Amino acid sequence: MRISRWAALLTLAAAAILPAAGHAKAAVRILFVVQDKAAAPVVATDAAISKHLEALGYTVTKIDEAAPVPPPASADLIVISSSISAHKLEGKYRSVPLPVVTWESYLLPHMGMSGMKENTDFGTIEKNRYLWMVNAPHPLSAGLPAGMLNVYKRGTSMNWGKPGLGATIVATIAGEPDKVAEFAYEKGATMDYENLAPARRVFIFLDNTTFTNLNDAGVKLFDAAISWSLAAPEQTP
Repeated sequence: MRISRWAALLTLAAAAILPAAGHAKAAVRILFVVQDKAAAPVVATDAAISKHLEALGYTVTKIDEAAPVPPPASADLIVISSSISAHKLEGKYRSVPLPVVTWESYLLPHMGMSGMKENTDFGTIEKNRYLWMVNAPHPLSAGLPAGMLNVYKRGTSMNWGKPGLGATIVATIAGEPDKVAEFAYEKGATMDYENLAPARRVFIFLDNTTFTNLNDAGVKLFDAAISWSLAAPEQTP
């Protein structure tokens, strides 16, 4: 079937206006904060995470924990690995006006995202594979159902935190509702005490080498944490 001259012109015009497929995501710059001198399995896991994010179409720049904080204009999202040393990084990224995703529970108090008491406000459990999903309608739940959810291929460690009242709780450790496995703060939400989130903040349950142990559901939660962090904050009427 022949296409009319006007239809062809409209097609060309649309192609000139619309970005190429994947262009918008490829333009998203992720700053991935790691510890370059971590143990080899941990460094390998960080490399796998970086490769995964790049496969999704993001531009990833890894930076060592000792490096100065780059200017906000140099990135769209900061991802902080649990390979970092929380006592060294401390609050370097606490006030940055960019969204932050982390899975280092010991960093939570330094980020103002939880209280200070280890094993009360944050910590790690040694062997588990199940979450209890409590907020299925939220985008961070990645369309997964409420209730018990297996996220690991085999039981291993999970990080957790106890967020402030302004948090959106997505999942808890199965059987331990006080240990929150995934939570988030919207920009401007009250975190721990009077700390306000400068931009979106997300904590997810991973530990040093557990990313490669995620099953399909676990990967969906990780990807949703990244994409929600990058989305525009919800507007309050």
